[in-house]
Amino acid sequence: MDLAALRRHAVARSLFTPTTLVKAVEKLGGFVQADPLRAPARAQDLTLRHRVKGYQAGDLERRYPRLNLQEDFFINYGFVTPELRALMHPRTARRVWDKPRWKLANAVLAEVERLGEAHPAEVDAALGHGPVKNWFGGNSRLSTELLDGLHYRGHLDVVRRDSGTRVYRLGPTWEAHPDPQAAMDAMADVLVQKYAPLPAASLSLVIRMLFHGAHQWRELAPATIARAKARLAHAKVDGVDWYWPADEDPTRGWRIPSQVRLLAPFDPVVWDRRRFELLWSWAYRFEAYTPAAKRVRGHYALPLLWRDQVIGWANASVKGGALKVECGYVSGKAPRDAGFKGALEEEIQRLNAFLGLEA
Repeated sequence: MDLAALRRHAVARSLFTPTTLVKAVEKLGGFVQADPLRAPARAQDLTLRHRVKGYQAGDLERRYPRLNLQEDFFINYGFVTPELRALMHPRTARRVWDKPRWKLANAVLAEVERLGEAHPAEVDAALGHGPVKNWFGGNSRLSTELLDGLHYRGHLDVVRRDSGTRVYRLGPTWEAHPDPQAAMDAMADVLVQKYAPLPAASLSLVIRMLFHGAHQWRELAPATIARAKARLAHAKVDGVDWYWPADEDPTRGWRIPSQVRLLAPFDPVVWDRRRFELLWSWAYRFEAYTPAAKRVRGHYALPLLWRDQVIGWANASVKGGALKVECGYVSGKAPRDAGFKGALEEEIQRLNAFLGLEA
């Protein structure tokens, strides 16, 4: 066991043979992280394009009303399977609503029930709640804030999006899980399935992040971490403890194609920055919210994977209907490996097809 084996394991188990959309989400543990930025496509689309056969940008949103998936918060916001969602609800929220707040929220629920499918603008027009300061200091409508809070608490489902805006309907009645520790264990297994192999510190971190998805069981995090470490496969490599599913063998000889892949900043292969630095010996940072003058690699730099090595990054943009890709390399120059140039060109062609552009 060495870092090379762990690196191959991390890449091959996550970048599986493309399948159907729902099966791909299931193979990712039942959760795909979402992000609103489009550069050149949203993170959920950039993640799924490597794992869903024939996937094109926007397919998830277009097909969402017919898919057995729901928008919800797990450790981050995204799309979850019904099985995973049922583990988290009914859940409490960090911010406790008082009686006046619940009175307003119940009025929103009544309006959603009346409408059947409710756009925030329709709810706001009916109730006239007015503007409020949101959590990042800007202005939003109180009705929108209440809808978000009710959705987080499991009272509402997202039916679809209209021009990016969530449209809601009443959610199901949730039954309390009979065994909270078993639910936490199951959610920990989802995280391991998605992000393994994980160094010990990262395993603890992601389980503690279940604070967001299952706030009511936050006190169970220490026990859940200990139980996960006891049942997972484990090895110490270069002084670091690593964990992965007990039925997997990182040393089995995972097949890595001679292929270039441009990954989303939140792709499971690169999501854990601690693991990234251990496996690839350089620091990748998401700089979309970094002031332009302080950016090192770009607004939305996509990690550039060549075989099982993340050797650099690319900034991709669409201008005048044409895709422009600019690459940077950790070593300062592109690799001289036979086949790299052609593999990069093939990935750019795949990106063009994914975006619906002509190569």
